Amino acid sequence: MASETTRLLMLIDDEPAQSRLVTALAAREGWRTLVVGSSDEALEALGTEEGADVRAVLLDQWVPGDAACELIRDIRAARPDVPLLMLTASTSPLLAVEAMRAGATDYLIKPVGPDRLMAALRSATRDEAPRDELQPMTEKLPAELDFDAMVGTAAPFRTALAKAATAARGHGNVLVEGDSGTGKEMLMRAMHAASTRAKAVMKLVGCGSMPATSLESLVFGHEKGAFAGAFDRQTGLLEHCDGGTLILDDIDRMDLPQQDRLADVLESGIVRPTGAAHGFKIDVRVFASSDVPLEELAASGAFSQRLYDALGTTRIHLPALRERMGDIPALTRHFLAKIGQQPGFTHHSIADSGLTLLEAYDWPGNVRQLQSVLYRACVHEQREALTAHSFPQLAELLGDNPDRGESRARGLGVLLYEEDGNLRPLEEIEADIIRLAIGHYRGRMTEVARRLGIGRSTLYRKLSELGIDNAA
Repeated sequence: MASETTRLLMLIDDEPAQSRLVTALAAREGWRTLVVGSSDEALEALGTEEGADVRAVLLDQWVPGDAACELIRDIRAARPDVPLLMLTASTSPLLAVEAMRAGATDYLIKPVGPDRLMAALRSATRDEAPRDELQPMTEKLPAELDFDAMVGTAAPFRTALAKAATAARGHGNVLVEGDSGTGKEMLMRAMHAASTRAKAVMKLVGCGSMPATSLESLVFGHEKGAFAGAFDRQTGLLEHCDGGTLILDDIDRMDLPQQDRLADVLESGIVRPTGAAHGFKIDVRVFASSDVPLEELAASGAFSQRLYDALGTTRIHLPALRERMGDIPALTRHFLAKIGQQPGFTHHSIADSGLTLLEAYDWPGNVRQLQSVLYRACVHEQREALTAHSFPQLAELLGDNPDRGESRARGLGVLLYEEDGNLRPLEEIEADIIRLAIGHYRGRMTEVARRLGIGRSTLYRKLSELGIDNAA
Protein backbone atom coordinates (compact mmCIF):
# COMPACT_ATOMS: atom_id res chain seq x y z
CA MET A 1 0.00 0.00 0.00
CA ALA A 2 1.06 3.60 -0.49
CA SER A 3 3.05 5.02 2.37
CA GLU A 4 2.27 8.33 4.05
CA THR A 5 5.12 9.96 2.12
CA THR A 6 4.00 8.59 -1.25
CA ARG A 7 0.26 9.25 -1.20
CA LEU A 8 -1.38 8.61 -4.54
CA LEU A 9 -3.57 11.23 -6.21
CA MET A 10 -5.69 10.28 -9.23
CA LEU A 11 -6.02 13.19 -11.64
CA ILE A 12 -8.74 12.78 -14.28
CA ASP A 13 -7.71 15.31 -16.92
CA ASP A 14 -6.90 15.33 -20.64
CA GLU A 15 -4.95 18.61 -20.66
CA PRO A 16 -1.19 17.79 -20.60
CA ALA A 17 -0.14 21.26 -19.40
CA GLN A 18 -2.50 21.26 -16.45
CA SER A 19 -1.64 17.65 -15.64
CA ARG A 20 2.05 18.54 -15.44
CA LEU A 21 1.29 21.55 -13.22
CA VAL A 22 -0.88 19.59 -10.79
CA THR A 23 1.64 16.73 -10.71
CA ALA A 24 4.46 19.15 -9.85
CA LEU A 25 2.44 20.94 -7.17
CA ALA A 26 1.30 17.71 -5.55
CA ALA A 27 4.84 16.32 -5.56
CA ARG A 28 5.95 19.16 -3.27
CA GLU A 29 4.01 17.56 -0.43
CA GLY A 30 4.77 13.94 -1.11
CA TRP A 31 1.96 13.09 -3.52
CA ARG A 32 2.49 10.82 -6.51
CA THR A 33 -0.01 11.51 -9.30
CA LEU A 34 -1.74 8.95 -11.49
CA VAL A 35 -3.06 10.77 -14.57
CA VAL A 36 -5.96 9.32 -16.56
CA GLY A 37 -7.65 11.02 -19.50
CA SER A 38 -11.25 9.78 -19.42
CA SER A 39 -14.00 8.42 -17.21
CA ASP A 40 -13.55 4.89 -18.53
CA GLU A 41 -9.83 4.96 -17.74
CA ALA A 42 -10.54 6.31 -14.27
CA LEU A 43 -13.01 3.60 -13.33
CA GLU A 44 -10.77 0.90 -14.80
CA ALA A 45 -7.72 2.24 -12.91
CA LEU A 46 -9.59 2.32 -9.59
CA GLY A 47 -10.18 -1.40 -9.96
CA THR A 48 -6.46 -2.21 -10.27
CA GLU A 49 -3.92 -2.94 -7.57
CA GLU A 50 -2.42 0.52 -8.02
CA GLY A 51 -5.90 2.08 -7.91
CA ALA A 52 -6.45 0.62 -4.45
CA ASP A 53 -3.74 3.00 -3.20
CA VAL A 54 -5.54 6.15 -4.40
CA ARG A 55 -5.98 8.53 -1.45
CA ALA A 56 -7.80 11.31 -3.32
CA VAL A 57 -9.35 12.01 -6.74
CA LEU A 58 -9.13 15.32 -8.60
CA LEU A 59 -11.57 15.56 -11.49
CA ASP A 60 -11.48 18.19 -14.22
CA GLN A 61 -14.98 19.31 -15.14
CA TRP A 62 -14.30 18.98 -18.87
CA VAL A 63 -13.09 15.39 -18.81
CA PRO A 64 -14.35 13.54 -21.92
CA GLY A 65 -16.72 10.61 -21.69
CA ASP A 66 -19.65 10.48 -19.31
CA ALA A 67 -20.93 13.67 -17.76
CA ALA A 68 -18.89 14.76 -14.75
CA CYS A 69 -21.72 14.21 -12.27
CA GLU A 70 -22.35 10.69 -13.53
CA LEU A 71 -18.66 9.92 -13.17
CA ILE A 72 -18.68 11.32 -9.63
CA ARG A 73 -21.56 9.01 -8.72
CA ASP A 74 -19.70 6.04 -10.22
CA ILE A 75 -16.49 6.84 -8.36
CA ARG A 76 -18.40 7.40 -5.14
CA ALA A 77 -20.06 3.99 -5.57
CA ALA A 78 -16.70 2.30 -6.19
CA ARG A 79 -14.73 4.18 -3.51
CA PRO A 80 -17.16 5.80 -1.06
CA ASP A 81 -14.44 6.90 1.40
CA VAL A 82 -12.04 8.55 -1.05
CA PRO A 83 -12.18 12.39 -1.10
CA LEU A 84 -13.20 13.65 -4.53
CA LEU A 85 -12.44 17.23 -5.60
CA MET A 86 -13.62 18.86 -8.81
CA LEU A 87 -11.77 21.45 -10.89
CA THR A 88 -14.06 23.90 -12.68
CA ALA A 89 -13.31 26.83 -14.98
CA SER A 90 -16.59 28.52 -14.09
CA THR A 91 -16.67 31.17 -11.37
CA SER A 92 -20.38 30.43 -11.00
CA PRO A 93 -20.92 27.82 -8.28
CA LEU A 94 -23.77 26.18 -10.22
CA LEU A 95 -21.69 23.33 -11.67
CA ALA A 96 -19.84 22.87 -8.40
CA VAL A 97 -23.14 22.61 -6.53
CA GLU A 98 -24.34 19.92 -8.92
CA ALA A 99 -21.05 18.06 -8.45
CA MET A 100 -21.36 18.21 -4.66
CA ARG A 101 -24.92 16.93 -4.83
CA ALA A 102 -23.57 14.03 -6.89
CA GLY A 103 -20.99 13.26 -4.18
CA ALA A 104 -17.98 15.56 -4.67
CA THR A 105 -16.21 16.50 -1.44
CA ASP A 106 -15.05 19.96 -2.52
CA TYR A 107 -14.29 22.03 -5.61
CA LEU A 108 -11.61 24.42 -6.89
CA ILE A 109 -11.91 27.17 -9.51
CA LYS A 110 -9.28 27.24 -12.27
CA PRO A 111 -6.60 28.40 -12.59
CA VAL A 112 -5.77 26.61 -9.38
CA GLY A 113 -2.98 28.11 -7.28
CA PRO A 114 -0.57 25.96 -5.30
CA ASP A 115 -1.83 27.21 -1.94
CA ARG A 116 -5.48 26.42 -2.70
CA LEU A 117 -4.71 23.00 -4.16
CA MET A 118 -2.55 21.98 -1.23
CA ALA A 119 -5.06 23.33 1.30
CA ALA A 120 -7.84 21.36 -0.38
CA LEU A 121 -5.83 18.12 -0.41
CA ARG A 122 -4.70 18.57 3.20
CA SER A 123 -8.23 19.28 4.37
CA ALA A 124 -9.70 16.34 2.47
CA THR A 125 -7.15 13.73 3.52
CA ARG A 126 -5.96 14.69 7.02
CA ASP A 127 -6.90 11.81 9.31
CA GLU A 128 -7.85 14.00 12.27
CA ALA A 129 -9.70 16.59 10.19
CA PRO A 130 -13.48 16.87 10.48
CA ARG A 131 -15.22 15.14 7.61
CA ASP A 132 -18.38 15.61 5.63
CA GLU A 133 -20.36 18.72 6.58
CA LEU A 134 -17.73 20.01 9.07
CA GLN A 135 -14.91 20.00 6.52
CA PRO A 136 -13.99 23.52 5.37
CA MET A 137 -14.69 24.65 1.82
CA THR A 138 -11.72 25.59 -0.35
CA GLU A 139 -13.51 28.32 -2.30
CA LYS A 140 -15.16 31.21 -0.50
CA LEU A 141 -18.42 33.02 -1.05
CA PRO A 142 -17.94 36.46 -2.65
CA ALA A 143 -17.01 38.83 0.16
CA GLU A 144 -18.72 42.14 0.82
CA LEU A 145 -16.00 44.71 1.38
CA ASP A 146 -17.52 46.92 4.03
CA PHE A 147 -18.04 46.88 7.78
CA ASP A 148 -21.82 46.32 7.41
CA ALA A 149 -21.02 42.80 6.22
CA MET A 150 -19.28 42.03 9.53
CA VAL A 151 -22.25 40.58 11.42
CA GLY A 152 -22.41 40.41 15.20
CA THR A 153 -23.35 42.29 18.36
CA ALA A 154 -21.11 40.62 20.96
CA ALA A 155 -19.14 43.25 22.87
CA PRO A 156 -15.61 41.96 22.01
CA PHE A 157 -16.55 41.76 18.33
CA ARG A 158 -18.15 45.21 18.17
CA THR A 159 -15.12 46.62 20.01
CA ALA A 160 -12.81 45.10 17.37
CA LEU A 161 -14.94 46.55 14.56
CA ALA A 162 -15.01 49.99 16.15
CA LYS A 163 -11.23 49.92 16.53
CA ALA A 164 -10.81 48.75 12.92
CA ALA A 165 -13.12 51.48 11.60
CA THR A 166 -11.08 54.10 13.43
CA ALA A 167 -7.79 52.61 12.20
CA ALA A 168 -9.07 52.49 8.62
CA ARG A 169 -9.35 56.27 8.56
CA GLY A 170 -5.77 56.65 9.77
CA HIS A 171 -2.47 56.16 8.01
CA GLY A 172 -0.51 53.66 10.11
CA ASN A 173 0.13 49.96 9.71
CA VAL A 174 -2.28 47.56 11.41
CA LEU A 175 -1.90 44.09 12.94
CA VAL A 176 -5.00 41.87 13.11
CA GLU A 177 -4.81 38.78 15.33
CA GLY A 178 -7.27 35.99 15.96
CA ASP A 179 -7.87 32.29 15.45
CA SER A 180 -8.06 30.89 11.93
CA GLY A 181 -11.49 31.45 10.41
CA THR A 182 -12.49 34.47 12.52
CA GLY A 183 -12.62 36.82 9.51
CA LYS A 184 -9.22 38.56 9.61
CA GLU A 185 -8.85 38.76 5.82
CA MET A 186 -12.38 40.10 5.39
CA LEU A 187 -11.75 42.73 8.08
CA MET A 188 -8.51 43.89 6.44
CA ARG A 189 -10.22 44.18 3.06
CA ALA A 190 -13.02 46.19 4.67
CA MET A 191 -10.45 48.47 6.28
CA HIS A 192 -8.83 49.17 2.92
CA ALA A 193 -12.24 49.86 1.37
CA ALA A 194 -12.99 52.36 4.14
CA SER A 195 -9.58 54.06 4.01
CA THR A 196 -8.37 57.11 2.10
CA ARG A 197 -6.50 54.64 -0.15
CA ALA A 198 -9.67 52.81 -1.18
CA LYS A 199 -9.25 53.74 -4.86
CA ALA A 200 -5.54 52.89 -4.90
CA VAL A 201 -4.06 49.47 -5.54
CA MET A 202 -4.49 46.74 -2.92
CA LYS A 203 -2.80 43.34 -3.03
CA LEU A 204 -3.06 40.36 -0.67
CA VAL A 205 -0.50 37.61 -0.26
CA GLY A 206 -0.56 34.56 1.99
CA CYS A 207 2.87 34.30 3.61
CA GLY A 208 2.47 30.61 4.34
CA SER A 209 1.35 29.56 0.88
CA MET A 210 4.70 29.55 -0.96
CA PRO A 211 8.42 28.82 -0.49
CA ALA A 212 10.48 31.51 1.23
CA THR A 213 12.43 32.40 -1.92
CA SER A 214 9.27 32.86 -3.96
CA LEU A 215 7.70 34.99 -1.23
CA GLU A 216 10.81 37.17 -1.04
CA SER A 217 10.74 37.89 -4.77
CA LEU A 218 7.00 38.47 -4.71
CA VAL A 219 7.12 40.98 -1.85
CA PHE A 220 10.45 42.74 -2.43
CA GLY A 221 11.08 42.07 -6.13
CA HIS A 222 14.39 41.22 -7.82
CA GLU A 223 16.60 42.39 -10.65
CA LYS A 224 17.45 40.36 -13.72
CA GLY A 225 20.34 38.03 -12.92
CA ALA A 226 20.04 38.54 -9.17
CA PHE A 227 20.16 34.77 -8.67
CA ALA A 228 20.03 31.60 -10.73
CA GLY A 229 16.74 31.56 -12.62
CA ALA A 230 16.12 35.33 -12.38
CA PHE A 231 15.80 35.79 -16.15
CA ASP A 232 13.76 39.00 -15.89
CA ARG A 233 13.23 41.86 -13.47
CA GLN A 234 10.29 41.34 -11.11
CA THR A 235 8.54 44.29 -9.48
CA GLY A 236 7.78 43.45 -5.87
CA LEU A 237 4.38 44.03 -4.29
CA LEU A 238 5.80 46.70 -1.98
CA GLU A 239 6.79 48.75 -5.01
CA HIS A 240 3.64 47.83 -6.92
CA CYS A 241 1.43 48.97 -4.02
CA ASP A 242 3.07 52.41 -3.76
CA GLY A 243 0.28 54.73 -2.65
CA GLY A 244 -1.95 51.80 -1.75
CA THR A 245 -2.23 48.89 0.69
CA LEU A 246 -0.41 45.56 0.98
CA ILE A 247 -2.15 42.86 3.03
CA LEU A 248 0.12 40.16 4.41
CA ASP A 249 -1.89 37.19 5.66
CA ASP A 250 -0.23 34.80 8.13
CA ILE A 251 2.79 37.07 8.56
CA ASP A 252 3.99 34.86 11.41
CA ARG A 253 4.90 32.30 8.72
CA MET A 254 7.33 34.67 6.99
CA ASP A 255 11.00 33.78 7.55
CA LEU A 256 12.88 35.81 10.17
CA PRO A 257 15.39 37.35 7.70
CA GLN A 258 12.47 38.52 5.55
CA GLN A 259 10.72 39.89 8.63
CA ASP A 260 13.76 42.03 9.42
CA ARG A 261 13.99 43.11 5.79
CA LEU A 262 10.33 44.17 5.86
CA ALA A 263 10.98 46.06 9.11
CA ASP A 264 13.75 47.98 7.31
CA VAL A 265 11.29 48.97 4.58
CA LEU A 266 8.62 50.12 7.04
CA GLU A 267 11.16 52.11 9.08
CA SER A 268 12.88 53.80 6.12
CA GLY A 269 10.13 53.92 3.48
CA ILE A 270 12.64 52.54 0.97
CA VAL A 271 12.50 49.13 -0.71
CA ARG A 272 15.47 47.65 -2.53
CA PRO A 273 14.76 44.64 -4.75
CA THR A 274 17.14 41.71 -4.50
CA GLY A 275 20.19 42.42 -6.64
CA ALA A 276 19.40 46.11 -7.08
CA ALA A 277 22.12 48.73 -6.61
CA HIS A 278 19.68 51.26 -5.18
CA GLY A 279 16.27 51.40 -3.53
CA PHE A 280 12.95 53.07 -4.30
CA LYS A 281 11.07 55.48 -2.06
CA ILE A 282 7.57 54.12 -1.47
CA ASP A 283 4.43 55.00 0.46
CA VAL A 284 2.75 51.72 1.36
CA ARG A 285 0.35 50.93 4.15
CA VAL A 286 0.67 47.36 5.47
CA PHE A 287 -2.12 45.36 7.09
CA ALA A 288 -0.87 42.07 8.53
CA SER A 289 -2.60 39.14 10.21
CA SER A 290 -1.55 36.29 12.43
CA ASP A 291 -3.35 33.29 13.93
CA VAL A 292 -1.10 33.45 16.99
CA PRO A 293 -0.28 36.41 19.31
CA LEU A 294 2.88 37.99 17.89
CA GLU A 295 3.85 39.63 21.18
CA GLU A 296 4.65 36.21 22.64
CA LEU A 297 6.56 35.15 19.52
CA ALA A 298 8.56 38.37 19.50
CA ALA A 299 9.41 38.02 23.20
CA SER A 300 10.73 34.50 22.57
CA GLY A 301 12.74 35.55 19.49
CA ALA A 302 10.54 33.56 17.09
CA PHE A 303 9.32 36.78 15.43
CA SER A 304 11.19 39.97 14.60
CA GLN A 305 10.78 42.47 17.45
CA ARG A 306 11.42 45.33 15.04
CA LEU A 307 8.68 44.19 12.69
CA TYR A 308 6.30 43.65 15.58
CA ASP A 309 6.97 47.21 16.77
CA ALA A 310 6.41 48.56 13.24
CA LEU A 311 3.12 46.69 12.84
CA GLY A 312 1.80 46.59 16.38
CA THR A 313 1.05 50.29 16.87
CA THR A 314 -2.57 49.34 16.17
CA ARG A 315 -3.47 45.80 17.19
CA ILE A 316 -6.94 44.39 16.65
CA HIS A 317 -8.04 41.07 18.11
CA LEU A 318 -10.96 39.24 16.50
CA PRO A 319 -12.66 36.94 19.03
CA ALA A 320 -13.29 33.28 18.31
CA LEU A 321 -16.87 32.28 17.55
CA ARG A 322 -17.06 30.35 20.83
CA GLU A 323 -16.57 33.74 22.56
CA ARG A 324 -19.60 35.24 20.74
CA MET A 325 -22.07 32.37 20.57
CA GLY A 326 -25.00 34.78 20.81
CA ASP A 327 -24.11 35.98 17.29
CA ILE A 328 -24.77 32.57 15.71
CA PRO A 329 -28.46 33.22 14.86
CA ALA A 330 -27.65 36.53 13.12
CA LEU A 331 -24.66 35.00 11.32
CA THR A 332 -26.81 32.08 10.23
CA ARG A 333 -29.47 34.36 8.75
CA HIS A 334 -26.79 36.41 7.00
CA PHE A 335 -25.05 33.41 5.44
CA LEU A 336 -28.31 31.76 4.38
CA ALA A 337 -29.33 34.98 2.61
CA LYS A 338 -25.96 35.14 0.80
CA ILE A 339 -26.01 31.47 -0.16
CA GLY A 340 -29.57 31.77 -1.43
CA GLN A 341 -28.43 34.44 -3.89
CA GLN A 342 -25.93 32.08 -5.55
CA PRO A 343 -26.80 30.26 -8.79
CA GLY A 344 -28.10 26.77 -8.16
CA PHE A 345 -29.45 27.54 -4.68
CA THR A 346 -32.85 28.34 -3.27
CA HIS A 347 -33.43 30.49 -0.20
CA HIS A 348 -33.46 28.45 3.00
CA SER A 349 -34.64 29.33 6.47
CA ILE A 350 -33.61 27.43 9.58
CA ALA A 351 -35.85 25.66 12.06
CA ASP A 352 -35.23 25.76 15.78
CA SER A 353 -33.98 22.16 15.78
CA GLY A 354 -31.25 23.09 13.32
CA LEU A 355 -30.32 26.26 15.16
CA THR A 356 -30.08 24.29 18.40
CA LEU A 357 -27.28 22.20 16.89
CA LEU A 358 -25.44 25.24 15.56
CA GLU A 359 -25.60 26.97 18.94
CA ALA A 360 -24.41 23.89 20.83
CA TYR A 361 -21.26 23.27 18.75
CA ASP A 362 -17.99 24.99 19.79
CA TRP A 363 -16.84 25.81 16.18
CA PRO A 364 -13.06 25.23 16.21
CA GLY A 365 -13.01 26.58 12.63
CA ASN A 366 -14.94 29.69 13.70
CA VAL A 367 -17.12 31.78 11.37
CA ARG A 368 -15.55 30.26 8.24
CA GLN A 369 -16.54 26.77 9.40
CA LEU A 370 -20.10 27.89 10.19
CA GLN A 371 -20.41 29.29 6.67
CA SER A 372 -19.09 26.03 5.15
CA VAL A 373 -21.51 23.92 7.21
CA LEU A 374 -24.47 26.04 6.08
CA TYR A 375 -23.27 25.96 2.46
CA ARG A 376 -23.02 22.17 2.45
CA ALA A 377 -26.41 21.85 4.14
CA CYS A 378 -28.02 24.10 1.50
CA VAL A 379 -26.42 22.03 -1.26
CA HIS A 380 -28.16 18.87 -0.12
CA GLU A 381 -31.37 20.07 1.58
CA GLN A 382 -34.41 19.98 -0.71
CA ARG A 383 -36.83 21.35 1.87
CA GLU A 384 -37.23 25.07 2.52
CA ALA A 385 -36.10 24.94 6.15
CA LEU A 386 -32.87 23.49 7.49
CA THR A 387 -33.59 21.21 10.43
CA ALA A 388 -31.51 18.94 12.65
CA HIS A 389 -31.71 16.36 9.85
CA SER A 390 -29.84 18.83 7.61
CA PHE A 391 -26.77 18.53 9.86
CA PRO A 392 -26.30 14.77 10.37
CA GLN A 393 -22.71 14.95 11.57
CA LEU A 394 -23.46 17.65 14.12
CA ALA A 395 -26.46 15.63 15.30
CA GLU A 396 -24.23 12.57 15.70
CA LEU A 397 -21.57 14.53 17.60
CA LEU A 398 -23.94 16.41 19.93
CA GLY A 399 -26.61 13.79 20.57
CA ASP A 400 -30.36 14.13 20.86
CA ASN A 401 -30.46 16.94 23.45
CA PRO A 402 -27.63 19.38 22.72
CA ASP A 403 -27.08 22.10 25.29
CA ARG A 404 -27.46 25.55 23.78
CA GLY A 405 -26.43 27.24 27.03
CA GLU A 406 -27.02 30.97 27.40
CA SER A 407 -27.41 31.39 23.62
CA ARG A 408 -30.75 29.56 23.47
CA ALA A 409 -32.66 32.79 24.24
CA ARG A 410 -31.11 34.42 21.19
CA GLY A 411 -32.66 32.19 18.54
CA LEU A 412 -34.70 33.19 15.54
CA GLY A 413 -37.47 34.19 17.95
CA VAL A 414 -37.69 35.33 21.56
CA LEU A 415 -38.51 32.82 24.31
CA LEU A 416 -41.48 33.85 26.44
CA TYR A 417 -41.41 31.08 29.05
CA GLU A 418 -39.03 29.81 31.70
CA GLU A 419 -38.14 26.11 31.91
CA ASP A 420 -40.80 25.72 34.64
CA GLY A 421 -43.53 27.04 32.33
CA ASN A 422 -43.84 30.50 33.89
CA LEU A 423 -43.50 33.68 31.86
CA ARG A 424 -40.06 35.28 31.76
CA PRO A 425 -39.70 38.79 33.27
CA LEU A 426 -40.66 41.59 30.86
CA GLU A 427 -37.21 43.14 31.27
CA GLU A 428 -35.50 39.95 29.98
CA ILE A 429 -37.90 39.66 27.02
CA GLU A 430 -37.34 43.32 26.13
CA ALA A 431 -33.55 42.83 26.30
CA ASP A 432 -33.78 39.82 23.96
CA ILE A 433 -35.91 41.77 21.47
CA ILE A 434 -33.35 44.59 21.41
CA ARG A 435 -30.47 42.15 20.96
CA LEU A 436 -32.37 40.43 18.16
CA ALA A 437 -33.00 43.79 16.44
CA ILE A 438 -29.36 44.85 16.75
CA GLY A 439 -28.22 41.58 15.18
CA HIS A 440 -30.86 41.70 12.44
CA TYR A 441 -29.92 45.25 11.42
CA ARG A 442 -26.18 44.61 11.87
CA GLY A 443 -25.63 47.18 14.57
CA ARG A 444 -27.12 50.12 12.65
CA MET A 445 -28.58 51.79 15.71
CA THR A 446 -30.63 54.43 13.90
CA GLU A 447 -32.38 51.68 11.95
CA VAL A 448 -32.82 49.60 15.13
CA ALA A 449 -34.49 52.52 16.89
CA ARG A 450 -36.73 53.27 13.89
CA ARG A 451 -37.87 49.66 13.56
CA LEU A 452 -38.58 49.38 17.28
CA GLY A 453 -40.55 52.63 17.17
CA ILE A 454 -38.43 54.46 19.73
CA GLY A 455 -35.98 57.36 19.62
CA ARG A 456 -32.25 56.77 19.34
CA SER A 457 -31.65 58.37 22.76
CA THR A 458 -34.31 56.09 24.27
CA LEU A 459 -32.61 53.07 22.69
CA TYR A 460 -29.25 53.95 24.22
CA ARG A 461 -30.89 54.54 27.59
CA LYS A 462 -32.45 51.08 27.44
CA LEU A 463 -29.09 49.56 26.47
CA SER A 464 -27.64 51.05 29.64
CA GLU A 465 -30.58 50.08 31.85
CA LEU A 466 -30.73 46.52 30.56
CA GLY A 467 -26.95 46.03 30.63
CA ILE A 468 -26.65 45.32 26.91
CA ASP A 469 -23.09 45.86 25.68
CA ASN A 470 -22.76 47.71 22.38
CA ALA A 471 -19.55 48.98 20.80
CA ALA A 472 -21.10 50.20 17.56
